[in-house]
Amino acid sequence: MRDFPLGVVIVTFNSGGEAVDCAESLLAAAQAAGVRLRVALVDNASDDDTVARLRGWASGETPYAAPVGLPFDLSPVAKPLDLREGGADLAPDPGARLTLLHNAANRGFAGGVNVGLAYLAQFSDIEHFWVLNPDSVVPPEALTALVETLPKAGDYALMGGRVTYLDPSDMIQIDGGKVNMATGVTANIHLGQSHNDTPPPASDELDFIMGASMIASRAFYEEVGPMREEYFLYYEEVDWAMRRGDRPLLFCEGLRIYHHAGSSIGSPTLSRLASPFSLYFKHRGRMMFLRRFAPKRSLLTGYGYTLAYAARLLLRHRAPEEAHAVLAAAFGLRPPASVRARLSGPAAEIAFAAPKRTALL
Repeated sequence: MRDFPLGVVIVTFNSGGEAVDCAESLLAAAQAAGVRLRVALVDNASDDDTVARLRGWASGETPYAAPVGLPFDLSPVAKPLDLREGGADLAPDPGARLTLLHNAANRGFAGGVNVGLAYLAQFSDIEHFWVLNPDSVVPPEALTALVETLPKAGDYALMGGRVTYLDPSDMIQIDGGKVNMATGVTANIHLGQSHNDTPPPASDELDFIMGASMIASRAFYEEVGPMREEYFLYYEEVDWAMRRGDRPLLFCEGLRIYHHAGSSIGSPTLSRLASPFSLYFKHRGRMMFLRRFAPKRSLLTGYGYTLAYAARLLLRHRAPEEAHAVLAAAFGLRPPASVRARLSGPAAEIAFAAPKRTALL
């Protein structure tokens, strides 16, 4: 086994079972590739048994069994694992390969990721940071492709690969994203297409890398800084990519993960309308993004899209609660009660804080 200059951030919130599968598959893939990684699990103040599940898995007290229907073979790694724990200000330990960091509150996606990035950045041997969703699993060949590609990547900003659904496992969720600067609407490249029949995109087609599987170079992170946390959910990675300057976005062929896709927050799928909670933060983030990057040219069309989208929810889908969430989010109104009920205490204060009126870029 050799050390590899890659740190991995996995943010958890009430996702213990999924996070265990993610971490197990990642470490098994690293073992197959013959490399050692540094992995930071960041718990966003889960109020269920997520932390207990992670501890039981790492200690070996809870024997690991791969989920039924996994589309690749998974050989569990030997236990116990040396799991170090601490708060967001935990000092680096050169011997620590697996760390569980505890946030005092649910700080949202970017808030959790930023804690993991700040911790891993203290290790001078790490040159690349991989952000990985807890509801994803990593087949061995994905990490092998990444290990082969990163040493040749040059001075890049962000790198991604293919994300397919866990079920059906041949269907692509995203190969990187596009963003319409008139409306702020994002689109998933190759969404719904067959993995086996679809070639990878060219890197210059990409506007952003999906946060479910996103690698950042140290040079990019140190120059641009962390992700902006005021989005809470959605658009953090789009914003981050827009600040990359001349550094390119790259696509790593062979880096394919499988993703449950928004099971906890109700993100949309090809067969399911997004939940009011998901719609609220998606459309709030869309307008925050437009105000930051295209305030004069696109706000009119951004609000116009909001009205058209809400009308479609009402007329085509008979979804008044979802339409209310979209309108409240885009126009800065009080969030619907069903959305507010999903968060409480410090998490609600963070999530529903008034967006910062920051200068362009």
